[in-house]
Amino acid sequence: MTTPLREERDPGLQPERTRLAWRRTTLSCTVVAVLAAKALLHDRDSAAGIVAFAFCCVLWLAFLGLAHRRIRALAAAGPAGPAALAPRRAAAAALCTVALAVFAAALVF
Repeated sequence: MTTPLREERDPGLQPERTRLAWRRTTLSCTVVAVLAAKALLHDRDSAAGIVAFAFCCVLWLAFLGLAHRRIRALAAAGPAGPAALAPRRAAAAALCTVALAVFAAALVF
């Protein structure tokens, strides 16, 4: 019995898709931060809203830095592909994303 030929995987496609996913997530975080600013401007008298907005800004900047660093690493990788994302950076990106969503929801409700 003969085995079917396995197609070789193009290593250049996965890093590009990953880079695009980082850009999409960065755009989503930016939209959340802008909507948080709009919610704060609508209800200016809330001290908790100001604190939540400040945390949104800090988390957005932190995620932006992490994503920018990863996008650059993906773009600079050669044919062998990029190095794996460090678990600490992956956890930091996930924490920024979840915390940003929580603080933005706190501003809306």
